[in-house]
Amino acid sequence: MSADAFLDTNVFVYELDRTEPYKSDTASRLIASALAEDSGCISYQIIQECLSTFMRKARIPISVADMRSYMHNVLIPMYRIPATVALYERGLALHERYGFAIYDCLVVAAALEAGCRTLYTEDLQHGQQIEQLRIVNPFLVD
Repeated sequence: MSADAFLDTNVFVYELDRTEPYKSDTASRLIASALAEDSGCISYQIIQECLSTFMRKARIPISVADMRSYMHNVLIPMYRIPATVALYERGLALHERYGFAIYDCLVVAAALEAGCRTLYTEDLQHGQQIEQLRIVNPFLVD
Protein backbone atom coordinates (compact mmCIF):
# COMPACT_ATOMS: atom_id res chain seq x y z
CA MET A 1 0.00 0.00 0.00
CA SER A 2 3.02 2.30 0.31
CA ALA A 3 3.38 5.18 -2.13
CA ASP A 4 5.83 8.03 -2.39
CA ALA A 5 3.46 10.98 -2.81
CA PHE A 6 -0.11 11.87 -1.95
CA LEU A 7 -1.82 14.36 -4.27
CA ASP A 8 -4.47 16.67 -2.84
CA THR A 9 -7.60 17.71 -4.72
CA ASN A 10 -6.18 21.08 -5.78
CA VAL A 11 -3.56 19.33 -7.93
CA PHE A 12 -6.30 17.73 -10.03
CA VAL A 13 -8.35 20.93 -10.14
CA TYR A 14 -5.40 22.91 -11.51
CA GLU A 15 -4.67 20.26 -14.11
CA LEU A 16 -8.07 20.70 -15.73
CA ASP A 17 -8.61 24.39 -15.02
CA ARG A 18 -6.31 26.06 -17.55
CA THR A 19 -6.91 29.62 -16.27
CA GLU A 20 -3.52 29.55 -14.49
CA PRO A 21 -1.13 27.93 -16.99
CA TYR A 22 1.83 27.61 -14.60
CA LYS A 23 -0.28 25.75 -12.04
CA SER A 24 -1.95 23.64 -14.71
CA ASP A 25 1.38 22.63 -16.25
CA THR A 26 2.87 21.87 -12.82
CA ALA A 27 -0.15 19.76 -11.89
CA SER A 28 -0.04 17.90 -15.22
CA ARG A 29 3.63 17.02 -14.69
CA LEU A 30 3.00 15.78 -11.14
CA ILE A 31 0.06 13.65 -12.18
CA ALA A 32 1.79 12.22 -15.27
CA SER A 33 4.83 11.29 -13.19
CA ALA A 34 2.72 9.74 -10.43
CA LEU A 35 0.83 7.62 -12.95
CA ALA A 36 3.86 6.61 -15.01
CA GLU A 37 5.91 5.63 -11.96
CA ASP A 38 2.96 4.29 -9.93
CA SER A 39 4.27 6.52 -7.15
CA GLY A 40 1.22 8.64 -6.32
CA CYS A 41 -1.83 7.90 -4.32
CA ILE A 42 -5.12 9.40 -3.26
CA SER A 43 -7.95 8.53 -0.91
CA TYR A 44 -11.68 8.17 -1.32
CA GLN A 45 -11.95 11.82 -0.18
CA ILE A 46 -9.94 13.13 -3.12
CA ILE A 47 -12.19 11.32 -5.61
CA GLN A 48 -15.29 12.73 -3.91
CA GLU A 49 -13.91 16.27 -3.81
CA CYS A 50 -12.83 16.10 -7.46
CA LEU A 51 -16.23 14.87 -8.59
CA SER A 52 -17.97 17.57 -6.58
CA THR A 53 -15.64 20.34 -7.70
CA PHE A 54 -15.68 19.47 -11.38
CA MET A 55 -19.38 18.78 -11.59
CA ARG A 56 -20.47 21.89 -9.65
CA LYS A 57 -17.75 24.46 -9.07
CA ALA A 58 -15.11 24.32 -11.79
CA ARG A 59 -14.58 27.35 -13.98
CA ILE A 60 -14.48 25.06 -16.98
CA PRO A 61 -17.37 22.94 -18.16
CA ILE A 62 -16.88 19.19 -18.03
CA SER A 63 -19.38 16.60 -19.11
CA VAL A 64 -20.29 13.58 -17.03
CA ALA A 65 -18.71 11.38 -19.70
CA ASP A 66 -15.44 13.33 -19.54
CA MET A 67 -15.47 13.25 -15.74
CA ARG A 68 -16.08 9.51 -15.80
CA SER A 69 -13.15 9.06 -18.17
CA TYR A 70 -10.90 11.24 -15.98
CA MET A 71 -11.98 9.30 -12.92
CA HIS A 72 -11.14 5.94 -14.50
CA ASN A 73 -7.90 7.02 -16.21
CA VAL A 74 -6.41 9.33 -13.58
CA LEU A 75 -8.08 9.08 -10.18
CA ILE A 76 -8.87 5.37 -9.83
CA PRO A 77 -5.32 4.24 -10.73
CA MET A 78 -4.04 6.25 -7.73
CA TYR A 79 -6.85 5.30 -5.35
CA ARG A 80 -5.37 3.37 -2.42
CA ILE A 81 -6.91 4.63 0.81
CA PRO A 82 -10.54 3.84 1.62
CA ALA A 83 -12.58 5.30 4.46
CA THR A 84 -12.00 3.37 7.69
CA VAL A 85 -12.67 3.96 11.36
CA ALA A 86 -8.90 4.01 11.93
CA LEU A 87 -8.51 6.75 9.32
CA TYR A 88 -11.18 8.87 11.01
CA GLU A 89 -9.54 8.31 14.41
CA ARG A 90 -6.15 9.36 13.06
CA GLY A 91 -7.73 12.40 11.43
CA LEU A 92 -9.28 13.44 14.73
CA ALA A 93 -5.96 12.96 16.53
CA LEU A 94 -4.24 15.15 13.93
CA HIS A 95 -6.95 17.78 14.33
CA GLU A 96 -6.48 17.74 18.07
CA ARG A 97 -2.70 18.05 17.78
CA TYR A 98 -2.33 20.51 14.88
CA GLY A 99 -5.70 22.30 14.75
CA PHE A 100 -6.06 21.87 10.98
CA ALA A 101 -9.53 21.70 9.44
CA ILE A 102 -10.90 18.17 9.65
CA TYR A 103 -10.86 17.65 5.87
CA ASP A 104 -7.16 18.56 5.79
CA CYS A 105 -6.54 16.21 8.72
CA LEU A 106 -8.20 13.36 6.83
CA VAL A 107 -5.95 14.06 3.83
CA VAL A 108 -2.86 14.01 6.08
CA ALA A 109 -4.09 10.85 7.82
CA ALA A 110 -4.60 9.12 4.46
CA ALA A 111 -1.13 10.15 3.28
CA LEU A 112 0.41 8.83 6.49
CA GLU A 113 -1.57 5.58 6.25
CA ALA A 114 -0.28 5.11 2.70
CA GLY A 115 3.29 5.56 3.90
CA CYS A 116 3.83 8.63 1.74
CA ARG A 117 6.84 10.88 2.26
CA THR A 118 5.35 13.87 0.42
CA LEU A 119 1.92 15.51 0.40
CA TYR A 120 1.42 17.84 -2.56
CA THR A 121 -1.06 20.53 -1.54
CA GLU A 122 -1.41 24.26 -1.35
CA ASP A 123 -3.72 24.02 1.67
CA LEU A 124 -1.10 23.48 4.39
CA GLN A 125 2.19 25.10 5.35
CA HIS A 126 4.90 24.43 2.77
CA GLY A 127 7.84 22.56 4.31
CA GLN A 128 5.98 21.41 7.41
CA GLN A 129 6.90 17.93 8.60
CA ILE A 130 4.23 15.65 10.11
CA GLU A 131 5.82 12.36 11.16
CA GLN A 132 7.54 11.09 7.97
CA LEU A 133 5.35 13.30 5.75
CA ARG A 134 6.64 16.55 4.26
CA ILE A 135 4.13 19.11 3.02
CA VAL A 136 5.04 20.53 -0.39
CA ASN A 137 3.22 23.30 -2.22
CA PRO A 138 4.18 22.51 -5.82
CA PHE A 139 2.68 25.79 -7.03
CA LEU A 140 5.06 28.13 -5.25
CA VAL A 141 7.07 30.19 -7.69
CA ASP A 142 10.76 30.59 -6.85
